[in-house]
Amino acid sequence: MNKTLARWAQDIWYKDPFIGVWLMPLGFLFSDVVKFRKFLYRIGLLKTQTLPVPVIVVGNITVGGTGKTPLIIYLAKFLKDSGYKPGIISRGYGGLADSWPQWVNLDSLAKDVGDEALLIAKQTSCPMAVGPLRVAAARLLLEKADCDVILSDDGLQHYALHRTIEIAVIDGERRFGNGYCLPAGPLREPIERLTSVDLIIVNGDKQEPNEYSMSLVGDIAINLLTGEQKHLVEFKIEACHAIAGIGHPERFFKQLALAGLNTSNKSFPDHYSFQPEDINFSDQKPVLMTEKDAVKCKTFAGQQHWYVPVSACPESLFTEQLLNLLREKHVR
Repeated sequence: MNKTLARWAQDIWYKDPFIGVWLMPLGFLFSDVVKFRKFLYRIGLLKTQTLPVPVIVVGNITVGGTGKTPLIIYLAKFLKDSGYKPGIISRGYGGLADSWPQWVNLDSLAKDVGDEALLIAKQTSCPMAVGPLRVAAARLLLEKADCDVILSDDGLQHYALHRTIEIAVIDGERRFGNGYCLPAGPLREPIERLTSVDLIIVNGDKQEPNEYSMSLVGDIAINLLTGEQKHLVEFKIEACHAIAGIGHPERFFKQLALAGLNTSNKSFPDHYSFQPEDINFSDQKPVLMTEKDAVKCKTFAGQQHWYVPVSACPESLFTEQLLNLLREKHVR
């Protein structure tokens, strides 16, 4: 049911030119509510909490995947290489822990803290805390770890947490869809929200002079069971299955197609809780998936299951500007 609704909504937002128009009044209402809520924070009726260390929020103004997770991983490593001690917070979307906030470590379960959080913690080795209230997650992070900068995975609309730098990530292929706010379109906030962020980075080709470009690269597959690595081109010799439970599964399927693979594709809702029957096929052909999905499938994977990790590669001007902003806005 969720899969059907998600696909229906995607078709309206990015393909259908008519239904979204009929839903425009609801989109305008949503936009007004968003603006009024932001106004309440601006005049102080809703409180914003400021932390003793700078906070870099990496988010988007659209629903669905834009490439935030690979960028967060890249930025965490980049900041460490630049002499900072970053910690990371996230909502922990998809996590079903009994209490929040939750500390994330290598032994955490995706079902408790969320798939993206577990992936980020494993890839960065940075201290990480998650919870629906990002201020609480950030305070837990500062209590338990020595951090001098916090990266917030998503949270552009979480105004309760004061942010030093805002980075908006845009899907270069889909951009803003029909340009309407929810539920008529994919926007969480009106497009003009981008005029107030510090940096805009596009997953793909940039279109505006104030944007920076980023690419996601990955040409190997890793076996979930054995850890064996193969170049993607080695899978060209036979047909494969490809599964994806991410915000924009077509991006993953396109990556495999560009590598020359012949895949039978199956998409699932974002943050989908995979079961063994979802990833097992009777023909025993190789099954390729994203790394985000792999963290939920590892316990019941077989020798035919492989994941394809990707790394974010932003243009150098973006990282230079980020460091300049960090130095200007927060003197260490």
